[in-house]
Amino acid sequence: MAEQPSQNGQHKPGARGDRHAAGPGTSAGRAASDVPLLVARGRHLSLSFLLEIGAVPFHLRLDEGSVDAVERGPLLMRSWSFAIRGPEEGWSRFWRRYPPPHYHDLFALTKSGVFRIEGDLYPLMSNLLYFKALLAAPRLMGVAR
Repeated sequence: MAEQPSQNGQHKPGARGDRHAAGPGTSAGRAASDVPLLVARGRHLSLSFLLEIGAVPFHLRLDEGSVDAVERGPLLMRSWSFAIRGPEEGWSRFWRRYPPPHYHDLFALTKSGVFRIEGDLYPLMSNLLYFKALLAAPRLMGVAR
């Protein structure tokens, strides 16, 4: 029932096919689509941003609060507003149902040097609650234990 990635590597929310798609792609996509409060919170937000899980970049495109597309990279010359980069182990701990201390928040991970946030921080900070809820969505779906 899940869609497969297209030839250009694009994943629609809910697509499966690689082990990382369950993290940022499907869980974040389902959260943005299934939770009206989250979509409402991001209704004025349309942009692209980068999540880097270990060495694997994911380009997420948001359109009025919904995850429009998740593309697994690397994609050359792909622009993004900001990037959140971290090791696979850091994301795995962040997505646990009950994350350990210092792994519960994007900024705690950044302060401790585990994650890096780069680029134009204005859209991130202006919509901080939206992005925190979007990126924490895999916790509720049991992606990491």
